[in-house]
Amino acid sequence: MTKGLVIKSTGSWYTVKDEDDSLYMCKIKGKFRTKGIRTTNPISVGDTVYFDVITEASESQKEPVGLINKIENRKNYIIRKSSNLSKQSQIIAANVDQAFLIVTISHPRTLTGFIDRFLVSAEAYRIPVSLVFNKLDIYNEGDYEILEDYLHIYEGAGYECLQVSAEKDFNIDMLRDKMANKINVLSGHSGVGKSTIINKLESGLNIKTAKISEVHQQGKHTTTFAEMHPMKNGGYIIDTPGVRGFGITDIEKTELSHYYPEIFEISKSCQFNNCSHLHEPKCAIKEAVENGEIAYTRYESYVAMMEDTEEKYR
Repeated sequence: MTKGLVIKSTGSWYTVKDEDDSLYMCKIKGKFRTKGIRTTNPISVGDTVYFDVITEASESQKEPVGLINKIENRKNYIIRKSSNLSKQSQIIAANVDQAFLIVTISHPRTLTGFIDRFLVSAEAYRIPVSLVFNKLDIYNEGDYEILEDYLHIYEGAGYECLQVSAEKDFNIDMLRDKMANKINVLSGHSGVGKSTIINKLESGLNIKTAKISEVHQQGKHTTTFAEMHPMKNGGYIIDTPGVRGFGITDIEKTELSHYYPEIFEISKSCQFNNCSHLHEPKCAIKEAVENGEIAYTRYESYVAMMEDTEEKYR
């Protein structure tokens, strides 16, 4: 059996790199399922797998073909709701050292509710996240005011916020340095400039980019499948398809507040140990929202996610 790292997923086929950097095109043996979670993709980019070589490379087949029959336990993963109607989830990437969520204030606007769902999903699986605010070169005065609000919200919640312009190469070196010798996942809505950032981070990748729609202010999905790219500084970039929404799969209602760092910290002052921060008296969280210690948008998204979990259990 050969050990390898899944560097690309294209549905039924997986590109796997072995310990000698040789590539194999692999399929899954039988009805392969990982324990504990229902997903549309039992194996994802970033997984360490074991496979048997079935056929060697030939003139018609560039890479040898393998059959995956075992997967190592994951240290973490990032998950989203599947785009189909099955109520299943899709694992975007596994065994991640850190995640970078690309955010734009305009062209298109990234809403705080989307940011919060991504952050909760990452916090639930102990993945450190930085927010990368892109397209500074096209912001007007009003956009910069909104940017300041976003920075106040998320830096106040304890998250690192980076400001970059992929088009102008502003702060791209700083971002690249933060990724050295780590497995990094980049995510964000379509149209936020993720592919452009990756091309600037690692020359030679030439990932396809597309202009956003001027009518709908949304980007086109230029990345169809997740893929892992090696970096010259020893790190990896996992490029993910543009995502519109993150589920809160497998997160218990009683745990949700733990994944909002600022809410979790202040909740220690609540009158009740099991305070839901929704309707209880003498709730330190509601008081903190009223006095501005916790951003209202963060509390608003918390309430919305609590309602989601209630609906799920009903």
